[in-house]
Amino acid sequence: MSPTIGRVSLILGFIGLVIGGYAQKVTDTERRYRAGVKALQSGEYDRARNELQVVMQRGGSFAPYAYYYHADASFRQKKYPATRSTIKELIDHFPDWRKRGEAYYLAACAAMEQGLVDEALSYTDLITEAELRPDVERMERNFLSRITDLNRLKALQAQYPKDKTLAMALIDLIQESSTDKADLELSDRLTNRFGVTPTPRAPRPAPAAPPVEVAKPRPAVAAKTREKGTVNVGVMLPFRLDRFDPEDRSRTNQYAYDLLEGMKMARNKLFTEGITINLFAYDIDNDADQTLELLNNAAFGQNDLLVGPLFSEPNRLVADYALQNNVTLVNPISTSRDLIANHPTAYLAQPSTWQQAAEAVQFMKGQAIGRKAAVYFGNARKDSLLATAYAAELKAQGFQVVDYKRVSGKNMTLGIVETNKPNHVFFASSNEDDGVRMLDAMNRSGVVGPLVTTYPAFNYFRNSLATFTRRTLLMLAPEFMDLGRNATKLFEEAYIAKRAILPSVFVAQGYDLMLFFGRQLAKGSIKSRTNLVTSPEDDYVLSGFDYTQSNDNRIVPIIKFDGARFQKINE
Repeated sequence: MSPTIGRVSLILGFIGLVIGGYAQKVTDTERRYRAGVKALQSGEYDRARNELQVVMQRGGSFAPYAYYYHADASFRQKKYPATRSTIKELIDHFPDWRKRGEAYYLAACAAMEQGLVDEALSYTDLITEAELRPDVERMERNFLSRITDLNRLKALQAQYPKDKTLAMALIDLIQESSTDKADLELSDRLTNRFGVTPTPRAPRPAPAAPPVEVAKPRPAVAAKTREKGTVNVGVMLPFRLDRFDPEDRSRTNQYAYDLLEGMKMARNKLFTEGITINLFAYDIDNDADQTLELLNNAAFGQNDLLVGPLFSEPNRLVADYALQNNVTLVNPISTSRDLIANHPTAYLAQPSTWQQAAEAVQFMKGQAIGRKAAVYFGNARKDSLLATAYAAELKAQGFQVVDYKRVSGKNMTLGIVETNKPNHVFFASSNEDDGVRMLDAMNRSGVVGPLVTTYPAFNYFRNSLATFTRRTLLMLAPEFMDLGRNATKLFEEAYIAKRAILPSVFVAQGYDLMLFFGRQLAKGSIKSRTNLVTSPEDDYVLSGFDYTQSNDNRIVPIIKFDGARFQKINE
């Protein structure tokens, strides 16, 4: 049974409250809203999504409910990524919606269905409504009981120490599978803290058959038959060719085409360096069966480099394949360290959330300011993850965190008192209106120290120059393109000449990724960590790569406005 079924009757009960008072004058928006909800109730999910999409685009009082029911329809169709994406849009557009707890719950269910347990717990952590707790706990028990990796459960419990259901799952697994003294002591501490009694489960039976095998390892002689300087690249992204419209640049997966376009531009440049790149694009969505079918195709074994896939289960399958076959795997946009854990051939092109936090704290540690900090975050999941990592790194580096909480809306309130003001504030937000609101909140609270924030927290076309100069304002900007660099100017000019539009950051990411890994593989230097680093003088559009210590990119640009333009200020 779907984990949201228990909430459906309660949610649909809001319909009469919302539309009951509008019987006398029904607008087209209301008619579409009612039609969408009715279609949802009758199981016509595609029709429901189509009707509700119009309401979402028009805005107004019906819009937040339309977002929710649209996500619900996606969930019932098992379109879990679409569910999570729509809920994110709902929270971004309506952060103060009075039923946001229901939205968090639905997003958590979708994340759990995809195996994204960390993401799911970050949503349930935000649910404060008491009436939702029984459903939340039931859903968490259902999914957490399936986890057999003790270290994973311990890591999750350390990140969400107040989650009683998670603690109980960890207690049960320790009692079932561990005799380690430290684990048993942890079980005792959790039992005492939450006042629960462990309920050991029967030992898990061994699988009746081995898991499905993917393609066999390539023979060692395969690489020798290739022409020197030739690199075959498999690009595994959700192109969704069955829904492709070449005239529609507003499609939600435009980033996939932009990444590929950037790689094609890099291929052309590498050809002038004597390196031949053969690109093979594979349309891979969130479909494990489709992924396995591809991995078992003998022709797939020709690839030296794999880019993607972007969804959890396909990525797990491809990561295992890459490790087994010694193939380099790069995730172009994810910031999750889980994707490279225990996979020495897998790399993150973008610095992970943890790496961003670590580099930012290290930078602030070198500044001539005190060791008190306040940490805040917006409504998006990635905001809370980055804030959590930053706060943990602050404590590890000897800082005191004087305030830590989610803030949103026009009148942000900080939990700062006169006797314990921070020397700097960190704010993670994906909402372009939140940066100015945080500056105003700091002024009202009398905080004079620097603000360290995320690049998407401001609208750089709408905000005045004074916004960026009235106090020390530092930004974490992994996507930073320094237009003062010649390499960036040439890249932008070439793209405009070809496409007649400015390149997105995804085009730049695909371009840099292909340049770097194409060169490393062509030279055979991918196995030497000392070679896996770029310099500021190199011809990359973004800030480059550094894998000298791990497969997580250490380059985390911190930028500041100098009165004329933004410039990177950290090494």
